[in-house]
Amino acid sequence: MSEFTVSGKFQSRDGFQPFEKEVEAPNEDVARERIYTLVGSQHNRKRPQIELDEVNEVTAA
Repeated sequence: MSEFTVSGKFQSRDGFQPFEKEVEAPNEDVARERIYTLVGSQHNRKRPQIELDEVNEVTAA
């Protein structure tokens, strides 16, 4: 499995709150889905309230 860094923002009471998270996933699409479920459950937000800006695969150094 690869590791991905996903950045974006979610709607909060005071506007949009930026975030950046790392997640392990077999591909980019699964990484996006995992971020939607993680951020949605942690901050009680639905998918339309979460905007993903960038998904990057982390390379092993």
